[in-house]
Amino acid sequence: MNEDFKEAFEKTKIAGTIASGALDEVSKIVKPGISTDRIDKICYEFINDHKAYSAPLFYRGYPKSCCTSTNHVVCHGLPSEKILKEGDIVNVDVTAFKEGWHGDTSRMFKIGEVSIKAEKLINTTYESMMKAINIVKDGVRLGDIGSTIQTHVEAKGFSVVQDFCGHGIGRSFHKEPNILHYGEKGTGEKIKTGMIFTIEPMINVGNYETKTLNDGWTAVTKDKSLSAQFEHTVGITENGYEIFTESVKGYRKPPYNK
Repeated sequence: MNEDFKEAFEKTKIAGTIASGALDEVSKIVKPGISTDRIDKICYEFINDHKAYSAPLFYRGYPKSCCTSTNHVVCHGLPSEKILKEGDIVNVDVTAFKEGWHGDTSRMFKIGEVSIKAEKLINTTYESMMKAINIVKDGVRLGDIGSTIQTHVEAKGFSVVQDFCGHGIGRSFHKEPNILHYGEKGTGEKIKTGMIFTIEPMINVGNYETKTLNDGWTAVTKDKSLSAQFEHTVGITENGYEIFTESVKGYRKPPYNK
């Protein structure tokens, strides 16, 4: 590997593995009857135990260690005393900061048995992320990522959120480039070897429009339809890509522990 990228890739992998490990821990306890605050505590303690820092905590005033986005919450849901119930779906989004580098990832969790529509939404969201990751390499354009996601999602009858996007990451939590999850093939900046960014599509059952609640953080679907998201941090290598936030337990999409 090019020495210019070696440290960035190695350190991002360390942070990313801690972040994905926190989600592996969540999979052990997530079930009907637990609060999203409990999930937040699990993430905080796991990351802290690995001598890392929960990057969202106090970031621009954010008061929690992770985001827990339930049902029609698109992203940035605040953990609270809210109790998860049978049939809910929840995205847990964590970022670990370790030795100056960030690793950012999120996964969907099913609370007990969920509806067929929720199941299809979760599967489609995961598939769209992985289809996009599988095309990234030096020379591919950012619009190709968005086009790949949008084409797959709309073919399944869902919509792609346009108000939020993936982002460059490394020593900074968020930086250029913005990674849109919709767009036209062959447009946008060319991806270059050494880039590190997130791909994190947010997909809605209904319309793509969102609104942010009065807490200044929680984004929800305007039509109150279900929303789902998955996220990985990826790096562009000479031959393709590396995912820095894969589960060491091999977890990809729910159900986990099976």
